[in-house]
Amino acid sequence: MGGSAGPTPSAASCVITTDAEGARLSRQSSHVQSIELRTYVFLDSLQPQLAAYMGTVSQGFLPIPGDACLWLEVSPGMAVHRVTDIALKASTVRLGQMIVERAFGSLALYHRDQSNVLHSGEVVLEAIGSTVEQRSRCEVSWTEIIRAITPDHAVLINRQNRRGSMIQAGMSMFILETEPAGYVLIAANEAEKSSNITIVDVKGVGAFGRLTLAGREGDVEEAAAAAMRAVDGINRRARD
Repeated sequence: MGGSAGPTPSAASCVITTDAEGARLSRQSSHVQSIELRTYVFLDSLQPQLAAYMGTVSQGFLPIPGDACLWLEVSPGMAVHRVTDIALKASTVRLGQMIVERAFGSLALYHRDQSNVLHSGEVVLEAIGSTVEQRSRCEVSWTEIIRAITPDHAVLINRQNRRGSMIQAGMSMFILETEPAGYVLIAANEAEKSSNITIVDVKGVGAFGRLTLAGREGDVEEAAAAAMRAVDGINRRARD
């Protein structure tokens, strides 16, 4: 009875990686590490008008007022698929938007629990080897308050912007343009928190972000100040 019983199974298991497989995994890791973080915006509590506006453009799960939201923009654009996969597997956040452009990719994550949103954000940052401080600075391309809008001007604005509220003749208007685009979201949310204004338009994708608010002159001035404080807060945390 001298036959061999064959190799004894080991309690531990291992994965044998060929040279070719090792090179592929190394390239994958390198690609993830080369993703540039352009925008990282955490909104602690979506305000009613901004939540409603974002719902009109959302192709995924709809946000509701009070949800926490994380808006990320990365480069190159196709990298947003990898970032989305990492974020969704990290917690129970819901995907509201994912926009893939040629140069940039953006996504919006929502959840009622702020800690879930923040955790997904932290996992993404670790995966791409970045930090909040390494996000791009917010460059303000244009900002202005226009007082007592004329009827002709109001009609044209309303025809161009069909997703937000309408501006009425006689209202004052605050406009803000930023680069990268996603920073207008925190400006809009903080502006709505601060005073009784109407959100006319919020464009957070593309080369530039654009925000249009309207209301009584004093309310618009207060909202504009809150929006610019939000921009300053972004830049205080960003590295030069």
